[in-house]
Amino acid sequence: MDFFTGQSTFDKGMHVRRTVLGNAHVDRANSKINSFNADFQSFITNYAWGEVWTRPNLSKHNRSLITMAMLIALNRQTEFKMHVRAAFNNGVTVDEIKEVIMQSALYCGLPAANEATHAAEEVFKELGININE
Repeated sequence: MDFFTGQSTFDKGMHVRRTVLGNAHVDRANSKINSFNADFQSFITNYAWGEVWTRPNLSKHNRSLITMAMLIALNRQTEFKMHVRAAFNNGVTVDEIKEVIMQSALYCGLPAANEATHAAEEVFKELGININE
């Protein structure tokens, strides 16, 4: 049985958004909703999380890897760091994040991969992940 049967796109999106990003992140974002950004927040929940992240043919794990690679290519460090944190909720490992960065170095350029390396290391430090082993 489909977990999402009978749920609205918004409800599906909010569930996936919370599962991937964590309740604390989503609660912070929701606490900042105002008349200016409410439509954008609804758009993100409905379409990014409720329509795309719920599609059946890629796992959340794979979506995390793909998302990180695209954010490296776009040089979106803040979003990249958010998705590095979120990737652990989807079972992504430090070694897999390293491989995404290495692959991105070839196709996105060394400066982008270098910045991603530093950004990932900042997140690992924040999360208490020891990468010096």
